[in-house]
Amino acid sequence: MAPSAAQRIVIENCAIATVDAGDTEYASGHLVLAGNRIESVGAGRAPEGLQNVVRRIDASGHLATPGLVNTHHHFYQWITRGLATDHNLFNWLVALYPTWARIDEEMTYTAAQGSLAMMARGGVTTAMDHHYVFPHGSGDLSGSIIRAAAEMGVRFTLARGSMDRSEKDGGLPPDFAVETLEGALAATEETVRKHHDASFDAMTQVAVAPCSPFSVSTELLKQGAQLARRLGVRLHTHGSETVEEEKFCHELFGMGPTDYFESTGWLGEDVWMAHCVHMNDSDIAAFARTRTGVAHCPSSNARLAAGIARVPDMLKAGVPVGLGVDGTASNESGELHTELRNALLINRLGAHREAALNARQALRLGTYGGAQVLGRDGQIGSLEPGKLADVVLWRMDTLAHASIADPVTALVFGAAAPVTASFVNGEQIVDNGRLTTVDEDAIARTTREEAQRLARISAQA
Repeated sequence: MAPSAAQRIVIENCAIATVDAGDTEYASGHLVLAGNRIESVGAGRAPEGLQNVVRRIDASGHLATPGLVNTHHHFYQWITRGLATDHNLFNWLVALYPTWARIDEEMTYTAAQGSLAMMARGGVTTAMDHHYVFPHGSGDLSGSIIRAAAEMGVRFTLARGSMDRSEKDGGLPPDFAVETLEGALAATEETVRKHHDASFDAMTQVAVAPCSPFSVSTELLKQGAQLARRLGVRLHTHGSETVEEEKFCHELFGMGPTDYFESTGWLGEDVWMAHCVHMNDSDIAAFARTRTGVAHCPSSNARLAAGIARVPDMLKAGVPVGLGVDGTASNESGELHTELRNALLINRLGAHREAALNARQALRLGTYGGAQVLGRDGQIGSLEPGKLADVVLWRMDTLAHASIADPVTALVFGAAAPVTASFVNGEQIVDNGRLTTVDEDAIARTTREEAQRLARISAQA
């Protein structure tokens, strides 16, 4: 808990959705942030006599929620948005890998800034990046991404990705875009040892993250899992994203993706996978039995025509599920708060129809569910005393939302709500829709310049 001498911020007069185990909500309540922790949350005004109050916020007309948690992304893709817009996943990858294989440290840093800025100004307080493209001689890409997140002030998990199965081995990436098995494992271990923080209030964590069944060898998956467990960090990859992947796994390994992952040590409560669109009952049962998590990316799944993930069935079975933006070359908006709405709407097109998800389930996916998937549900994902002070104030009294009586319904079903304030670790990083830690306009300029530079290099190659 925060020490009694900690500086306090008092937030009052707002609706509050705590997303705790009982989905406790207050029509008009208060939050007290003490240092980097939530000290109290409840109905009505804050307690009298609080010491060291440095700021009081009258949040009338607002809804307070836990900060949003993004569980899958590829930041570098910010500078290749709007390309291959009419492709399925495999064709999209073939079209873009030659361009991605020419990124360098400056491009990666700038793209991370763009991706992080778009999420943070839309209510994301915990972000993650699955970075798996490491061209030879490209510089310290992992370090550049972590630096961008630290400067933004966002809590962050880097999933240090890797690929060692190129075109010559039957994979999709170009031969010059992959690492060796030994090189990938060594670089991943170095990244974990240098950057991973296992403490309660960690701002930076690292996961081991070979890219996908069709871009990594079986040995990289097996040894990657062993490495992660030896180092005590989590594991992440793509799984069951498309019917083409299902076919690929059956042809190459003689089994479907879930069985293949289990054979390589890749099911477990320390694992989460992106997409998981094409899952049968047996697959879902395996994920539930092992507590393997899922990063649900509804917009990207639709953009690449991958299909509709069986999220209601996963939740009923007890599978941890969070939300992901996915890379901005397959979800050009780059925002997570729109995924609350898209997750609800797209899942209602599936077998469960109107009973698939409701507004509060969607909000839970984007907050506590994401925290579960990242292994941080004891620290973030709900507004409870003792948890970290990652809080968002959404303005709900404007034209876009004022006539909707229930603020949670307004947030999920309505237009993207403005963020008046966003706090990470007790520090404000958004004020009236603008980032306080970085220059948004400068990031817009540099991301455009780096996108143009990458396009020139790719065209010349």
